[in-house]
Amino acid sequence: MRVTKFTHACLRIEHDGGVLVIDPGVFSEPEALDGADAVLITHEHMDHLDIEALRALKQPELTVHTHADVEAQLADLDADVYAVAPGDTFVAAGMTVRAHGGRHAIIHPDIPRIVNVGFVIDTPDGALYHPGDAFHVPDEPIATLFVPVSAPWLKLAEAIDFTREVAPERAFALHDSLLVEAGQQMVTGHMTRLSGTRYARLEPGESI
Repeated sequence: MRVTKFTHACLRIEHDGGVLVIDPGVFSEPEALDGADAVLITHEHMDHLDIEALRALKQPELTVHTHADVEAQLADLDADVYAVAPGDTFVAAGMTVRAHGGRHAIIHPDIPRIVNVGFVIDTPDGALYHPGDAFHVPDEPIATLFVPVSAPWLKLAEAIDFTREVAPERAFALHDSLLVEAGQQMVTGHMTRLSGTRYARLEPGESI
């Protein structure tokens, strides 16, 4: 299995000929979607969902899986769009996926909260978790966590405590493109020292 991190919050997972892409937003590179069999969308924000990029895809038998609130915005896609909810288990691009969470983290009390569904994907190395924009802790062991480290709704102490609570075997930075280089270095230093697991940041296009 190959997991490739694209800019900001997008992951591309390739396994046994299947290609699964999570949260291809406006910051992520177009090639993240090349040959995709299935797309998972955690929530509607543009840094996680580039609707125009999905509309431009001409890939036979593409499936898109997201919450029903987001599904309603994708009615004109040339793809099969399926609504999922926390607690659901389904197969996408030949991989078993479980949905967790339900609500976006609070940005500000004056901003209404929207839905957010995190996704756990079974891999040969254990479960991989993409939480979207939330710190929901799944009720199952996680081997690989992609942890949000920079956002208007986030402070670094929360990312550290979230990683400690999930207790993965390893963690990688997610939601990280808003940081300048000095901020990236500072976050990496704190997460490496304090997260309680092996932590690293992947450059856009880098794979594990």
